[in-house]
Amino acid sequence: MTWGAFYFVRHDADQRWAIVEDHHLADLVDRRSCIGTEAEPFGDTTVEVMDSSGAVVAQAWTAEHTWVWVEGLEPDTEYHYRVSVDGECWGEAELWDTLPDRRGGYDLMPSGRTYDLRFRTWPHPDNPSPPLQFVALGDYGVGIRSDSESTRRQRRIAEVLDQLVTDSDMRFVISLGDNIYEGEIGEVGDNSGGEDDDWYSSYYAPYRYALAQIPFFPAIGNHDTSDTEFSDDRAQLEDNFHLQQRFGNTAGRSSVDPGLFYRLRYGRDVELVAIDTSVDSGSDGEHRHFQAAHHRQWLQEVFATDDVRWRIPFSHHPAYCAGPKHPNDQEICEELTPLFATGGVRLVLAGHEHNFQISEVDGRTYAISGAGGKIREESPEDFEQAGTTAWSGQSHLLLVEIDGEEARLTPISGLLPDGTPHLMTAMNPQDHIIRPPFVITENGVVPTSVSTNP
Repeated sequence: MTWGAFYFVRHDADQRWAIVEDHHLADLVDRRSCIGTEAEPFGDTTVEVMDSSGAVVAQAWTAEHTWVWVEGLEPDTEYHYRVSVDGECWGEAELWDTLPDRRGGYDLMPSGRTYDLRFRTWPHPDNPSPPLQFVALGDYGVGIRSDSESTRRQRRIAEVLDQLVTDSDMRFVISLGDNIYEGEIGEVGDNSGGEDDDWYSSYYAPYRYALAQIPFFPAIGNHDTSDTEFSDDRAQLEDNFHLQQRFGNTAGRSSVDPGLFYRLRYGRDVELVAIDTSVDSGSDGEHRHFQAAHHRQWLQEVFATDDVRWRIPFSHHPAYCAGPKHPNDQEICEELTPLFATGGVRLVLAGHEHNFQISEVDGRTYAISGAGGKIREESPEDFEQAGTTAWSGQSHLLLVEIDGEEARLTPISGLLPDGTPHLMTAMNPQDHIIRPPFVITENGVVPTSVSTNP
């Protein structure tokens, strides 16, 4: 369980609220940080977890951190929780969000919403996996405080996630990388994501209601490191995603320092594997993290046997990509896909290309979902080389549903006027319309509907 806060000041010039940037915190509120693993505590904190009857079944305390581990909960069980700091409930009042104002643009104002503080534990790893729903979301962190089309895209997708968490049994989100783009001036820059105030608009504000109920599991993208930008934001990701606390001391379940590789078991039949495909900045660009000897050994052990029904690798860079900007990744194809074959992998998830793609290669389905905020509308061209059977240049998130031997992939681009999800259509290489979901069976992908009219 984690908690935190951001501080805002009102500008005299336009009377709009502005976030207090990290380098001003010490002067204005006498703090060095207010979010993440290293944040200074706000006071003596108690976290209580209640069962369906309202009885407290677990507690944890701290005066040193803004996070605790809560133990002793039952598997596959719904709970409610509350966080109390110095005797006062944290975050129970009406929340303020960045919303459109009457003057045009956005400002911080009362939202009429409060947190729904509940969660559901995962099934026991020895028990059969019940039907599972999760979201894959890539290339999303463009920020929501400026009045731009990229802002509107991220807002639309965040609203979809809110709705899915509220109305369905959504269990978690896996991030497909490029988590934070926004820099000091609210635009994608060469040093974005290196400070907590960048994260407010790009991550915490748009997804705050979902974060109160379900966990995010990140993959590392090129914009999260020094691959693309002048700054390496890996330390900031480690702090704000609590990576060391969650994955740093799990023997056999992770491989870190440097790099981020971990596995998540949802019941007996589903396992997700995070793979760090970024460049190791400590190697002077000579190799990528998955090529390091200790990570390579860990990956070989993870994929050594076909012992789970659904083992799903996820990363930022895709193995197979039809473009328009990024081609197939030869290093991934040569070094990782043979491991996927050994491990019985049927579905692989990635981002990086700012569109949606489905490829079928060697009996496996490769899905790209890299348009959570950024999009690339130009048509791909390398369909044959990438084995691509469907694509779309629209912003979306990817709903993944697994039930027994079948998986369903549904890209969702927004909400309809009645609040239901707007399912995103795709095109095949012959420009025929393909309607979701994409159903993965033992025989590969089967789209539910294909129009014969281009």
